[in-house]
Amino acid sequence: MTDTFTIEFHQIRPRLFGIAYRMLGSRADADDAVQDTWLRWNANDTRADLASADAWLVTVVTRLCIDRLRSAIAEREAYIGPWLAEPIVTRASDLPESRLELAGEISMAFMLMLERLGPEERAVFLLHDVFDCDYADIAAAVGKTEAACRQLLHRARERVRTDKPRFAVSDAAHMKLLGRFVTAAQSGERAQLAQLFAPDATFRADGGGKVSATINVVRGADKLARFYESMARKYGATTTFEHAIINGQHGLLRLVDGRLDSTMSFDTEDGRIAAIYVVRNPDKLVRAS
Repeated sequence: MTDTFTIEFHQIRPRLFGIAYRMLGSRADADDAVQDTWLRWNANDTRADLASADAWLVTVVTRLCIDRLRSAIAEREAYIGPWLAEPIVTRASDLPESRLELAGEISMAFMLMLERLGPEERAVFLLHDVFDCDYADIAAAVGKTEAACRQLLHRARERVRTDKPRFAVSDAAHMKLLGRFVTAAQSGERAQLAQLFAPDATFRADGGGKVSATINVVRGADKLARFYESMARKYGATTTFEHAIINGQHGLLRLVDGRLDSTMSFDTEDGRIAAIYVVRNPDKLVRAS
C-alpha cells in the first residue's frame, strides 16, 4: 500500500515541477531536481512533525534549483546562439493532471525574460509572483531574511518589466494568424509573409551548435519575410507544419520529411506576429518527438 507521505509528495509534485522547470528551463533538469527532492523527502525522519510539507518541499526543490542554475550560468554563456527553454509540448492524449504543471505563466517569452535574473532573484520572483508564496516561506527557501527577499523581488521586477507590454490575444485570433503564417511560409510569397510580421518582429533560433540555426536574433518584418522566402525555396517540398500547444500557447511543430525538425512559439500583437521562438537543438526535442 502507498503510505501517506508518498501520497502527500505526489499531490505536491506538479507544483514542484512547475517551480523547477521555470527555474531551470529544462525538463530533464527539472525532473532531476524533483527526483532529488523526493529522495530527501523519503530520507527525512521528521516528516510527521513538519508544520507544512508543502513549504518544506518547496524549500528543498528551490535550493536544489538555485545550486543547479549557478553551475549552468557558465554553460549558457558559452552556448552557441540564443538559448531557449526546452519546450513542453502538450497533446490531447496527455493526462489531465499534466495540465497542472502548466498552471500560470510558462510561455517562451516569459522563460526568456527570466534569463535576465540571477538564481536567487529568479527564485524569489517566481515563488512570490507566480506561486503566491508568502515572504516567510520564500525567505526559508532561499536562505535570506524577509527584508532581503523584498529587495530581491523589487530588483527582479525592475529587470523583467522593461519590455513593452503585450496585449492578450484570443485563441481564435492567434490560431487564425498561425494558419495564415503556415500558408505563407509554405508558398514563400515574400509580400504575403511581410504583412504577417510587426515592423520590429524578432526571430530567435536555438540550435545549440548541434544543428544549423541563426546565431544572431533576426529583426524586422522584411528580414523575416526574406528568411522564410529562402526557407520555402530550399525546403518547401519536404516541410509540413502541425498545430501543438507549446508551453501553454498555440504553436507549431515543423516537420521535414515527416520528422520533427523544430518547435515554433509565437508572440502576437495587433494582429501580427511580434516574435518567433524556434527550438531546433535535438537534445531539447527528445520529449517533443
